[in-house]
Amino acid sequence: MAESMTGLHRTHRCGEVVGAAIGETVTVMGWVQKRRNLGSLIFVDLRDRSGLLQIVFDVNDIGQDGFDKAGTLRSEYVIAVTGTLTKREGAVNKELATGELEVRANALRVLSESLTPPFPIEEDSQTKDELRLKYRYLDLRRPDLQRNLMLRSRIAMKARAYLAEQGFLEIETPMLNKSTPEGARDYLVPSRIHPGCFYALPQSPQLFKQLLMCSGYDRYFQIARCFRDEDLRADRQPEFTQIDMELSFVDVDDVIAVNEGLLQTIFREIGVEVSLPIPRMTWQEAMDRFGSDKPDTRFGMELKNVSDVVKGCGFGVFTGALERGGSVRGINAQGQGSMPRKKIDALVEFAKGYGAKGLAYMCVNEDGSVKSSFAKFLTEEEIGALVAAMDGKPGDLLLFAADQDKVVYDVLGALRLHLARQMGLLDKNQYNFLWVTEFPLLEWSEEENRYVAMHHPFTMPMEEDLDKLDTDPGAVRAKAYDIVLNGTELGGGSVRIHQEDIQEKMFEVLGFTKEAAHEQFGFLLNAFKYGVPPHAGLAYGLDRLIMLMAKEDSIREVIAFPKVKDASCLMTDAPSRVDAKQLEELEIAVVENKG
Repeated sequence: MAESMTGLHRTHRCGEVVGAAIGETVTVMGWVQKRRNLGSLIFVDLRDRSGLLQIVFDVNDIGQDGFDKAGTLRSEYVIAVTGTLTKREGAVNKELATGELEVRANALRVLSESLTPPFPIEEDSQTKDELRLKYRYLDLRRPDLQRNLMLRSRIAMKARAYLAEQGFLEIETPMLNKSTPEGARDYLVPSRIHPGCFYALPQSPQLFKQLLMCSGYDRYFQIARCFRDEDLRADRQPEFTQIDMELSFVDVDDVIAVNEGLLQTIFREIGVEVSLPIPRMTWQEAMDRFGSDKPDTRFGMELKNVSDVVKGCGFGVFTGALERGGSVRGINAQGQGSMPRKKIDALVEFAKGYGAKGLAYMCVNEDGSVKSSFAKFLTEEEIGALVAAMDGKPGDLLLFAADQDKVVYDVLGALRLHLARQMGLLDKNQYNFLWVTEFPLLEWSEEENRYVAMHHPFTMPMEEDLDKLDTDPGAVRAKAYDIVLNGTELGGGSVRIHQEDIQEKMFEVLGFTKEAAHEQFGFLLNAFKYGVPPHAGLAYGLDRLIMLMAKEDSIREVIAFPKVKDASCLMTDAPSRVDAKQLEELEIAVVENKG
């Protein structure tokens, strides 16, 4: 039977009794992690979010009734203990902050009993994710998850404090918005008062933060909830959190300077000193060197363009790609020249998953000779020139892709990361930051047969590229920038268009008529007629940021109640059917799919 809390007050958390004096009477409360009954003594490890504390029950201290009650304790019972803080008489646990201390109990209350949990509440759980997420309220008791969420809380508070010191105002923007195109699928919310009409949950506060710039709030930020109806992966959820900001009367360097200070401030919280200035690299350089617009620079294995070296060779795969306007590029997996053929074949299959038709390879033997899938098509001089161009040394494995640039980048960019994981080159204790700048303004959509904005329709082109909007839209660079950490995009932003003629030209290139643009974005375009300052912004994915700081592989480990791959919640069974009356009020009918 659970006991009343009347007259009982916790004086210390378990992990914080180190601040109390030896001999002091303390009251601690928490969950039973483990109980050990030695006959004359009962030991209990008591747990709360601050840590573990050993409790000693001795019949001489607590009396027979209290000792018998201690004997009934089980894992996850919630108890309150009053006793004397003492030095441990037995072995010291150097793994715990409280490892030299214990509480000798003189009073015990059982505040709540527990069923046997479906899995152990312990660090580094090996329990399947499905079971952990079904019982997430139990999973969240585990110390590693609690540390992650406490870190998240501290970082959010540090970010708020830093931005406030920099003159930013925290302003909330609406959750119920107008649905607009040029993004991922919206989550729609039906309106009861306006039958047949829908709100959209925000994919980001983009339009509203630009309106705040029009309204004179020259430095805005928000820790904003955002929603996107898209396929999930390790670092993506249907609902997520951004540290969102916008600044007036600034250009690229100003935004970068503020954010470098922010990154330096928050990473000190985990003992990492961010060296400033953070290196910058253009989008084109990142693609040429790493095959990715979010390159992981913790290791080398950079792409080498060997098109000029092989342009006259007899290997049709290479020459055919060049004739079709593509390129031939390679990476050097140093020291992997003895890789078994079976593993090389697996790399070929991996590459095909990223659009490659195949993968050519060369193994440089220890004696300097070469074993290759295409050596018979090349002369000895051509082989030597190719190895030299790849900085090949005895024991190296050289891998080549030949196709259109986009395919080559995708294949080799993914392959270098795949090999780095296999070779153990990814050090989670190393933090390599990088700004990637000058993204393409537009990208061609085969599906829509038109240009679409790589970021959004309000991104400012580089001034020197404005004349190309009419003649060569695909070559126009944007005043856009991403902050990348260890191959993960932490955040991105851009300078916004604030001139009406450039905005009209942008909509024209994107295929919008004036009427269509005003239909979708009229409230913003109208606001821009009343004096709009130059402005720019950036938004971080807070979940991804904390994931990397906590050295986790999935953002689910840093979100209290995440969804699974199909965007469902295993704990609450959301989404679910709703009552027919609710649908009737919304004038919505659900049509069963009989296909």
